[in-house]
Amino acid sequence: MSEPKIYTPPLDVEQICEIIPHRFPFLLVDKVLNFDEQGNVEGYKNLTINEPFFQGHFPVKPIMPGVLVIEALAQMGAVFILAKPENRGRIAFLAGVDNARFRRPVVPGDRLDLKLCDMRLKGSFGKVHGIASVNGQIAAEADISFMLAPNTRSA
Repeated sequence: MSEPKIYTPPLDVEQICEIIPHRFPFLLVDKVLNFDEQGNVEGYKNLTINEPFFQGHFPVKPIMPGVLVIEALAQMGAVFILAKPENRGRIAFLAGVDNARFRRPVVPGDRLDLKLCDMRLKGSFGKVHGIASVNGQIAAEADISFMLAPNTRSA
């Protein structure tokens, strides 16, 4: 049996797809720039008018749905947790969102910077604070809870 692959940042989209199961049109992280053992994670999603959700939200003034901004933060957390060798063969599920605040719209052409702070994991449950920003302005933030479970689906 071979040693598990060790992932070190930066992680590109191909490496991200090795770690989490999300795919187009629902992969919302383009790059993970950095992470540390304290659970501080930084990455981003580049947004273009070609994103499927912009077609209907809203056709004359496209805005990224706030729930998808939170999902992007959650996916970054999943990349961090599932990149660890001890979590291979597991999947991360969103378990809750608290204190969510949306402060500015995210529109086509924006680079959505994603930052997670102070991730805590106890057993199969964890929590992290996420901040999404554009050009240094906070677009959204939330406390995100997640749980880890065995990934019983074969590749």
